[in-house]
Amino acid sequence: MKKHDKMSLESLVIHAGIEENEYLAVVPPIYQTSTFAFDSAEQGAALFSGECQGYIYSRMGNPTVVALEKSLAALEGGYGGLACGSGMAAIHTTFATLLQAGDHLVCSDAVYGPTCTLVETILPRYGIDCTLVDSSNLSAIEEAIRPNTKVIYVETPGNPTLVICDLEAVSALAHRHGAKVVIDNTFMSPILQQPFRWGVDVVVHSLTKFLNGHADVVGGAIVAKDQEQYLAFRKVLNQLGGILPPFESFLVHRGIKTLALRMGRHCENAAKVADFLEQHSAVEWVRFPGLKSHPQYEIARKQMLGPGGMISFELRGGLEAGRTMMNAVKLCVLAVSLGGVESLIQHPASMTHASMGAEARHRANITDGLVRVSVGIEGVEDIIADLDQAMNAIKS
Repeated sequence: MKKHDKMSLESLVIHAGIEENEYLAVVPPIYQTSTFAFDSAEQGAALFSGECQGYIYSRMGNPTVVALEKSLAALEGGYGGLACGSGMAAIHTTFATLLQAGDHLVCSDAVYGPTCTLVETILPRYGIDCTLVDSSNLSAIEEAIRPNTKVIYVETPGNPTLVICDLEAVSALAHRHGAKVVIDNTFMSPILQQPFRWGVDVVVHSLTKFLNGHADVVGGAIVAKDQEQYLAFRKVLNQLGGILPPFESFLVHRGIKTLALRMGRHCENAAKVADFLEQHSAVEWVRFPGLKSHPQYEIARKQMLGPGGMISFELRGGLEAGRTMMNAVKLCVLAVSLGGVESLIQHPASMTHASMGAEARHRANITDGLVRVSVGIEGVEDIIADLDQAMNAIKS
């Protein structure tokens, strides 16, 4: 087995998870199989009892999937990774492992829309209560904690408003109250933010986004901090069945090889686009962690290694202005999701966060005029020119 402990992130994205195989293939093969044969009845029994290691059935483990999972764990600096069928499968598996009837969850109010829907409408059916708070406000988090609070779940930067939570402070707070901190690290990726360094207990990702980077896979991941935690997640994932198949795992692992390069370009392009937007007459305000105008700019500098590729901004003219702009873009793609090589633009209130409802959006400061852009790796002059002509359409 190769040792990756001392490698830089730039090298880990290339080499982590890749081990020697029978034919010394440079790229791990795709084991497109549902089940694995046993050498003998005795070996099969030993595999099921845990007396020996190996593969039984692809829902329970597959070499192609494991290669990806080892890569994810190495990049995040965790004990073990678990590849899931979607980001929501990862989040659901995490909650199903850490929470039970009678427990309480504190959750960021600025999160992916379906996450909000899950914690507000589905988890309560199983006796799990949730309080949504502004996770950039440590006092608000502390006030929301109850004696039965078991998890504090944050997404930082928050989706879509890009509010930032102080991971070191919230982890210390949670641990004083006997709760665990779970972070959705999708917007940053392990290249730009490593939550375990700040005391976080569990990291989840939508692999669909920056980690894969090519808008051709739906997937999710959990990274556990220690062995006990990993085994607990593995047991629940095996039973819920929300796994990532081998072919999709192969694609994500391939995408990760360019992650460091892509994140550098995303950051570079987004910084220039944010500067442009902040000076544009059609824009009321801009939220981007790399701008000094961001309310949590100093926290971002402390815990993030780069500002990322996501920008949110408010157009003067509200919903109608946003609709006009998005109908006028030519280079930017009008589509949900994020983190691909192409620039994507969308309207959270009517698209990704519509399921939250108006009251929850208002609480999370997701206004009707808010526009979210995932800045791609195209020529930045082309991105800016497209946004400029689209915003000029508002005036005409």
